[in-house]
Amino acid sequence: MDAIQQHMLDTYRAARLAEPAPPPPGRHDRSVLRDLYRHWLAHSPTRPSGRPGRSGKPGTPRPSGRSSPSGV
Repeated sequence: MDAIQQHMLDTYRAARLAEPAPPPPGRHDRSVLRDLYRHWLAHSPTRPSGRPGRSGKPGTPRPSGRSSPSGV
């Protein structure tokens, strides 16, 4: 069943129960996508945390400063 068929069935059920009809499919797609995009911009994993030397995640250990396991 596609979205149009589901909408037609929901509209029929709403009319039989004397309830308001549901909104047509796709009516809120733009606002949902816009909100998701704004959320992604605000919480992007590739954006720097603003603090050098830290990943920004709580509980992550700080780097030791050594360049190799032998300490050389």
